Amino acid sequence: QVQLVESGGGLVQPGGSLKLSCAASGFTFSSYSISWYRQAPGKERELVATVTRVGGSTNYRDSVKGRFTISRDNAKNTVYLQMNSLKPEDTAVYYCNVRINYLHYWGKGTLVTVSS
Repeated sequence: QVQLVESGGGLVQPGGSLKLSCAASGFTFSSYSISWYRQAPGKERELVATVTRVGGSTNYRDSVKGRFTISRDNAKNTVYLQMNSLKPEDTAVYYCNVRINYLHYWGKGTLVTVSS
């Protein structure tokens, strides 16, 4: 079955960096675009970034452009999210997502807290 396992979250000071990882299994990883979403307390889940199948194209929400970088390693079935210049408003649970045959699959998420 499809499994997505996020890791790399934690507590970081404003201006700091974190790198999240998403390890995937149970499907042909290289055939699908992968996305990162996040959900802050009391807010709806929002799309952060997407990388296409071979990593040739990426998309970001405006608030993270220039600070976050999404990438993938198809040999390792892993997607990454490098987050730099973190702000308190980036605090959220970050989820990995893949859509297969109109179904969305999610990991359990990893918590990122940006605070001094």
